[in-house]
Amino acid sequence: MAAKNETAVLALTLVITLGLLGIVYWWLSTSGIIASSFSSKGTWQVKQLNYQTFSQVPKVPSGLFSYGGSTTWAPIRKDVDPAIQTVFPEFQLRYTDPTAGAPGSGSGIKMLLNNQLAFSQSSRPIKNEEYQQAIARGFTLREVPVALDGIAIAVHPDLNVPGLTVAQIKDIYTGKTTNWKSLGGPDLPITAYSRRLEEGGTVEFFSDNVLGGEKFGTNTQYISTTTQALQEVARNRGGIYYASAPEVVGQCTVKPLPLGKTSDTFVPPYQEPFIPLSECPKQRNQLNAVAFQKDRYPITRRLFVIVKQEGNSDQQAGEAYANLMLTNQAQELIAKAGFVRIR
Repeated sequence: MAAKNETAVLALTLVITLGLLGIVYWWLSTSGIIASSFSSKGTWQVKQLNYQTFSQVPKVPSGLFSYGGSTTWAPIRKDVDPAIQTVFPEFQLRYTDPTAGAPGSGSGIKMLLNNQLAFSQSSRPIKNEEYQQAIARGFTLREVPVALDGIAIAVHPDLNVPGLTVAQIKDIYTGKTTNWKSLGGPDLPITAYSRRLEEGGTVEFFSDNVLGGEKFGTNTQYISTTTQALQEVARNRGGIYYASAPEVVGQCTVKPLPLGKTSDTFVPPYQEPFIPLSECPKQRNQLNAVAFQKDRYPITRRLFVIVKQEGNSDQQAGEAYANLMLTNQAQELIAKAGFVRIR
Protein backbone atom coordinates (compact mmCIF):
# COMPACT_ATOMS: atom_id res chain seq x y z
CA MET A 1 0.00 0.00 0.00
CA ALA A 2 2.84 2.38 0.92
CA ALA A 3 4.54 1.65 -2.40
CA LYS A 4 1.37 2.55 -4.30
CA ASN A 5 1.02 5.81 -2.35
CA GLU A 6 4.65 6.67 -3.06
CA THR A 7 4.14 6.00 -6.78
CA ALA A 8 1.04 8.18 -6.81
CA VAL A 9 2.89 11.03 -5.07
CA LEU A 10 5.75 10.81 -7.57
CA ALA A 11 3.32 10.81 -10.50
CA LEU A 12 1.45 13.83 -9.10
CA THR A 13 4.75 15.65 -8.52
CA LEU A 14 5.80 14.97 -12.11
CA VAL A 15 2.48 16.25 -13.49
CA ILE A 16 2.70 19.44 -11.42
CA THR A 17 6.34 20.01 -12.44
CA LEU A 18 5.57 19.56 -16.13
CA GLY A 19 2.59 21.84 -15.80
CA LEU A 20 4.69 24.57 -14.17
CA LEU A 21 7.35 24.21 -16.88
CA GLY A 22 4.65 24.53 -19.52
CA ILE A 23 3.34 27.71 -17.93
CA VAL A 24 6.84 29.19 -17.75
CA TYR A 25 7.52 28.28 -21.38
CA TRP A 26 4.15 29.72 -22.48
CA TRP A 27 4.95 32.99 -20.71
CA LEU A 28 8.41 33.19 -22.27
CA SER A 29 7.01 32.43 -25.73
CA THR A 30 4.16 34.92 -25.57
CA SER A 31 6.51 37.53 -24.14
CA GLY A 32 8.75 37.18 -27.21
CA ILE A 33 11.70 36.07 -25.11
CA ILE A 34 12.00 32.71 -26.81
CA ALA A 35 10.39 30.87 -29.68
CA SER A 36 10.94 27.27 -30.62
CA SER A 37 9.96 24.67 -33.20
CA PHE A 38 10.80 21.19 -34.37
CA SER A 39 13.02 21.09 -37.44
CA SER A 40 12.50 18.70 -40.35
CA LYS A 41 15.29 16.59 -38.86
CA GLY A 42 13.30 16.19 -35.62
CA THR A 43 15.66 18.28 -33.48
CA TRP A 44 14.50 21.03 -31.17
CA GLN A 45 15.63 24.42 -32.42
CA VAL A 46 15.43 27.91 -30.94
CA LYS A 47 14.52 30.58 -33.47
CA GLN A 48 16.61 33.73 -33.60
CA LEU A 49 15.01 36.90 -32.29
CA ASN A 50 14.58 39.99 -34.44
CA TYR A 51 17.71 41.92 -33.55
CA GLN A 52 18.07 45.19 -35.44
CA THR A 53 21.79 45.85 -35.08
CA PHE A 54 24.95 43.84 -34.44
CA SER A 55 25.38 45.42 -31.01
CA GLN A 56 22.10 43.87 -29.80
CA VAL A 57 23.27 40.28 -30.40
CA PRO A 58 24.27 38.62 -27.10
CA LYS A 59 26.90 35.98 -26.37
CA VAL A 60 29.34 36.90 -29.14
CA PRO A 61 32.52 35.11 -28.03
CA SER A 62 36.09 36.40 -27.98
CA GLY A 63 38.86 34.61 -29.83
CA LEU A 64 40.09 33.67 -33.28
CA PHE A 65 37.61 31.51 -35.21
CA SER A 66 38.31 29.90 -38.56
CA TYR A 67 35.46 29.48 -40.99
CA GLY A 68 35.18 28.58 -44.67
CA GLY A 69 32.94 27.17 -47.36
CA SER A 70 30.87 28.51 -50.24
CA THR A 71 32.43 30.80 -52.84
CA THR A 72 28.91 32.14 -53.49
CA TRP A 73 29.20 33.82 -50.10
CA ALA A 74 32.23 35.92 -51.16
CA PRO A 75 30.31 39.20 -51.77
CA ILE A 76 28.53 38.79 -48.42
CA ARG A 77 31.79 38.14 -46.57
CA LYS A 78 33.34 41.22 -48.15
CA ASP A 79 30.57 43.56 -46.96
CA VAL A 80 29.25 42.00 -43.75
CA ASP A 81 32.32 40.63 -41.97
CA PRO A 82 34.23 43.94 -41.70
CA ALA A 83 31.09 45.55 -40.27
CA ILE A 84 30.86 42.78 -37.65
CA GLN A 85 34.54 43.23 -36.76
CA THR A 86 33.97 46.96 -36.18
CA VAL A 87 31.36 46.23 -33.52
CA PHE A 88 32.99 43.08 -32.09
CA PRO A 89 36.78 43.39 -32.68
CA GLU A 90 37.38 40.58 -30.19
CA PHE A 91 35.30 38.21 -32.38
CA GLN A 92 38.10 37.54 -34.85
CA LEU A 93 37.08 35.79 -38.08
CA ARG A 94 39.49 34.09 -40.47
CA TYR A 95 38.30 32.63 -43.78
CA THR A 96 40.24 29.41 -44.40
CA ASP A 97 40.69 27.58 -47.70
CA PRO A 98 40.99 23.78 -47.79
CA THR A 99 44.53 22.42 -47.92
CA ALA A 100 43.61 20.40 -51.03
CA GLY A 101 40.99 21.04 -53.68
CA ALA A 102 38.84 24.07 -54.36
CA PRO A 103 36.87 25.96 -51.70
CA GLY A 104 33.12 25.41 -51.72
CA SER A 105 30.13 24.35 -49.66
CA GLY A 106 31.09 20.67 -49.66
CA SER A 107 34.71 21.26 -48.74
CA GLY A 108 33.66 23.68 -46.00
CA ILE A 109 31.33 21.12 -44.41
CA LYS A 110 34.05 18.48 -44.72
CA MET A 111 36.51 20.76 -42.93
CA LEU A 112 33.87 21.41 -40.25
CA LEU A 113 33.42 17.67 -39.74
CA ASN A 114 37.20 17.30 -39.40
CA ASN A 115 37.42 20.03 -36.73
CA GLN A 116 39.30 22.42 -39.02
CA LEU A 117 36.62 25.13 -38.81
CA ALA A 118 34.42 26.64 -36.12
CA PHE A 119 31.51 26.99 -38.57
CA SER A 120 31.00 27.05 -42.33
CA GLN A 121 28.98 28.77 -45.04
CA SER A 122 26.97 26.83 -47.59
CA SER A 123 24.88 27.47 -50.70
CA ARG A 124 23.11 24.12 -50.31
CA PRO A 125 21.47 22.18 -47.45
CA ILE A 126 23.38 19.62 -45.43
CA LYS A 127 23.29 16.15 -46.98
CA ASN A 128 22.05 13.15 -45.01
CA GLU A 129 25.46 11.50 -45.17
CA GLU A 130 27.02 14.62 -43.66
CA TYR A 131 24.51 14.50 -40.80
CA GLN A 132 25.44 10.87 -40.23
CA GLN A 133 29.17 11.60 -40.30
CA ALA A 134 28.67 14.28 -37.66
CA ILE A 135 26.71 11.91 -35.41
CA ALA A 136 29.47 9.30 -35.78
CA ARG A 137 31.94 11.92 -34.56
CA GLY A 138 29.84 12.74 -31.49
CA PHE A 139 28.05 15.96 -32.50
CA THR A 140 25.31 17.22 -34.81
CA LEU A 141 25.12 19.83 -37.57
CA ARG A 142 22.52 22.55 -37.84
CA GLU A 143 21.81 24.70 -40.92
CA VAL A 144 20.58 28.25 -40.36
CA PRO A 145 19.15 29.99 -43.48
CA VAL A 146 20.17 33.63 -43.74
CA ALA A 147 19.60 34.74 -47.37
CA LEU A 148 17.99 33.84 -50.70
CA ASP A 149 19.84 33.38 -53.96
CA GLY A 150 18.93 32.24 -57.45
CA ILE A 151 20.70 30.44 -60.27
CA ALA A 152 21.07 32.58 -63.40
CA ILE A 153 21.89 31.39 -66.91
CA ALA A 154 24.51 33.38 -68.84
CA VAL A 155 24.78 33.34 -72.65
CA HIS A 156 26.57 35.40 -75.29
CA PRO A 157 24.99 38.86 -75.80
CA ASP A 158 24.34 38.13 -79.49
CA LEU A 159 22.42 34.90 -78.85
CA ASN A 160 18.79 35.52 -79.76
CA VAL A 161 16.57 33.25 -77.65
CA PRO A 162 13.66 34.53 -75.53
CA GLY A 163 14.43 32.33 -72.55
CA LEU A 164 14.74 28.74 -71.38
CA THR A 165 12.60 26.39 -69.34
CA VAL A 166 14.15 24.36 -66.54
CA ALA A 167 13.54 21.22 -68.61
CA GLN A 168 15.42 22.72 -71.58
CA ILE A 169 18.37 23.60 -69.34
CA LYS A 170 18.40 20.02 -68.12
CA ASP A 171 18.40 18.72 -71.70
CA ILE A 172 21.33 20.99 -72.56
CA TYR A 173 23.47 19.89 -69.62
CA THR A 174 22.67 16.18 -69.93
CA GLY A 175 23.60 16.26 -73.63
CA LYS A 176 20.12 15.71 -75.10
CA THR A 177 20.00 19.15 -76.76
CA THR A 178 23.16 20.20 -78.59
CA ASN A 179 22.10 23.00 -80.99
CA TRP A 180 20.42 26.35 -80.30
CA LYS A 181 18.22 25.90 -83.38
CA SER A 182 16.05 23.38 -81.53
CA LEU A 183 15.42 26.04 -78.85
CA GLY A 184 14.33 28.79 -81.23
CA GLY A 185 17.80 30.22 -81.72
CA PRO A 186 20.35 30.18 -84.54
CA ASP A 187 21.84 27.05 -86.12
CA LEU A 188 24.73 27.01 -83.67
CA PRO A 189 26.28 24.25 -81.55
CA ILE A 190 25.76 24.63 -77.80
CA THR A 191 28.84 24.69 -75.58
CA ALA A 192 27.79 23.99 -72.00
CA TYR A 193 30.25 25.18 -69.35
CA SER A 194 30.30 24.08 -65.72
CA ARG A 195 32.55 23.73 -62.74
CA ARG A 196 33.11 20.16 -61.60
CA LEU A 197 30.59 18.55 -59.29
CA GLU A 198 33.01 18.30 -56.37
CA GLU A 199 34.02 21.96 -56.59
CA GLY A 200 31.06 23.78 -55.09
CA GLY A 201 27.59 23.89 -53.63
CA THR A 202 26.21 25.67 -56.69
CA VAL A 203 27.15 22.72 -58.91
CA GLU A 204 25.73 20.25 -56.38
CA PHE A 205 22.51 22.25 -56.13
CA PHE A 206 22.25 22.46 -59.93
CA SER A 207 22.86 18.71 -60.28
CA ASP A 208 20.25 17.80 -57.67
CA ASN A 209 17.55 20.35 -58.49
CA VAL A 210 17.89 21.00 -62.23
CA LEU A 211 19.41 17.78 -63.57
CA GLY A 212 17.49 15.65 -61.10
CA GLY A 213 20.64 13.73 -60.25
CA GLU A 214 21.38 12.80 -63.88
CA LYS A 215 24.99 12.99 -65.00
CA PHE A 216 26.39 15.91 -66.94
CA GLY A 217 26.59 15.17 -70.66
CA THR A 218 29.85 14.47 -72.45
CA ASN A 219 29.40 17.82 -74.23
CA THR A 220 29.97 19.71 -70.95
CA GLN A 221 33.26 21.58 -70.75
CA TYR A 222 34.61 22.00 -67.21
CA ILE A 223 36.03 25.33 -66.10
CA SER A 224 37.79 26.01 -62.78
CA THR A 225 36.12 29.29 -61.81
CA THR A 226 33.04 31.33 -62.61
CA THR A 227 35.22 34.22 -63.79
CA GLN A 228 36.89 31.98 -66.38
CA ALA A 229 33.55 30.48 -67.45
CA LEU A 230 31.98 33.90 -68.03
CA GLN A 231 35.00 34.93 -70.09
CA GLU A 232 34.51 31.83 -72.25
CA VAL A 233 30.80 32.58 -72.75
CA ALA A 234 31.65 36.16 -73.74
CA ARG A 235 33.91 34.78 -76.49
CA ASN A 236 31.72 31.87 -77.63
CA ARG A 237 28.36 32.72 -79.30
CA GLY A 238 27.10 29.21 -78.51
CA GLY A 239 28.25 29.17 -74.89
CA ILE A 240 26.08 28.81 -71.79
CA TYR A 241 26.92 28.85 -68.09
CA TYR A 242 25.02 28.85 -64.79
CA ALA A 243 26.03 30.59 -61.57
CA SER A 244 24.72 32.48 -58.57
CA ALA A 245 22.51 35.31 -59.89
CA PRO A 246 24.58 38.16 -58.37
CA GLU A 247 27.60 36.83 -60.26
CA VAL A 248 25.76 37.02 -63.60
CA VAL A 249 23.09 39.74 -63.57
CA GLY A 250 25.40 42.74 -63.29
CA GLN A 251 27.98 41.57 -65.83
CA CYS A 252 28.88 43.71 -68.85
CA THR A 253 29.99 40.96 -71.26
CA VAL A 254 27.30 38.25 -70.97
CA LYS A 255 23.50 38.23 -71.07
CA PRO A 256 21.32 36.62 -68.35
CA LEU A 257 18.34 34.73 -69.78
CA PRO A 258 14.77 34.75 -68.45
CA LEU A 259 13.76 31.32 -67.14
CA GLY A 260 10.47 29.55 -66.63
CA LYS A 261 8.87 26.31 -65.58
CA THR A 262 6.98 26.50 -68.88
CA SER A 263 7.73 28.44 -72.07
CA ASP A 264 4.87 30.90 -71.51
CA THR A 265 6.06 32.07 -68.08
CA PHE A 266 9.62 33.29 -68.54
CA VAL A 267 10.80 35.41 -65.60
CA PRO A 268 14.03 37.44 -65.82
CA PRO A 269 16.59 37.32 -62.98
CA TYR A 270 17.08 41.08 -63.54
CA GLN A 271 14.77 44.03 -63.01
CA GLU A 272 12.97 45.08 -66.17
CA PRO A 273 13.50 46.85 -68.47
CA PHE A 274 16.81 45.18 -69.35
CA ILE A 275 19.65 47.70 -69.46
CA PRO A 276 21.63 47.22 -72.71
CA LEU A 277 25.16 45.98 -72.08
CA SER A 278 26.43 48.99 -74.04
CA GLU A 279 25.42 51.11 -71.02
CA CYS A 280 27.57 48.99 -68.69
CA PRO A 281 29.44 49.70 -66.40
CA LYS A 282 27.86 53.16 -65.94
CA GLN A 283 24.55 51.37 -65.51
CA ARG A 284 24.23 47.73 -64.53
CA ASN A 285 21.25 45.41 -64.41
CA GLN A 286 19.95 44.80 -60.91
CA LEU A 287 18.68 41.60 -59.27
CA ASN A 288 14.95 40.87 -59.55
CA ALA A 289 14.60 40.48 -55.79
CA VAL A 290 10.78 40.55 -55.83
CA ALA A 291 10.59 37.57 -58.20
CA PHE A 292 12.95 35.64 -55.92
CA GLN A 293 11.02 36.54 -52.76
CA LYS A 294 7.63 35.71 -54.31
CA ASP A 295 8.90 32.40 -55.73
CA ARG A 296 8.14 33.48 -59.30
CA TYR A 297 11.65 32.77 -60.50
CA PRO A 298 12.01 28.99 -61.03
CA ILE A 299 15.48 28.30 -59.58
CA THR A 300 16.04 29.77 -56.13
CA ARG A 301 17.84 28.50 -53.07
CA ARG A 302 18.75 29.48 -49.52
CA LEU A 303 22.20 30.27 -48.17
CA PHE A 304 23.08 28.71 -44.82
CA VAL A 305 25.41 29.11 -41.87
CA ILE A 306 26.38 25.58 -40.79
CA VAL A 307 26.77 25.29 -37.02
CA LYS A 308 28.51 22.41 -35.27
CA GLN A 309 26.54 21.58 -32.12
CA GLU A 310 28.77 20.07 -29.48
CA GLY A 311 28.49 22.57 -26.63
CA ASN A 312 31.83 24.34 -27.01
CA SER A 313 33.19 27.71 -28.18
CA ASP A 314 32.88 26.69 -31.84
CA GLN A 315 29.13 26.23 -31.42
CA GLN A 316 28.90 29.58 -29.66
CA ALA A 317 30.81 31.23 -32.53
CA GLY A 318 28.59 29.63 -35.17
CA GLU A 319 25.37 30.57 -33.40
CA ALA A 320 26.60 34.13 -32.83
CA TYR A 321 27.56 34.48 -36.50
CA ALA A 322 24.15 33.17 -37.61
CA ASN A 323 22.38 35.59 -35.25
CA LEU A 324 24.51 38.46 -36.56
CA MET A 325 23.62 37.54 -40.15
CA LEU A 326 19.92 37.63 -39.26
CA THR A 327 19.99 41.16 -37.86
CA ASN A 328 18.36 43.89 -39.89
CA GLN A 329 21.80 45.50 -40.21
CA ALA A 330 23.27 42.39 -41.88
CA GLN A 331 20.17 41.77 -43.99
CA GLU A 332 20.51 45.25 -45.49
CA LEU A 333 24.17 44.56 -46.32
CA ILE A 334 23.18 41.20 -47.84
CA ALA A 335 20.72 43.00 -50.12
CA LYS A 336 23.39 45.53 -51.12
CA ALA A 337 25.68 42.61 -52.00
CA GLY A 338 23.10 41.46 -54.56
CA PHE A 339 21.29 38.73 -52.59
CA VAL A 340 17.77 38.64 -51.23
CA ARG A 341 17.07 39.17 -47.54
CA ILE A 342 14.87 36.63 -45.75
CA ARG A 343 13.64 38.94 -43.00
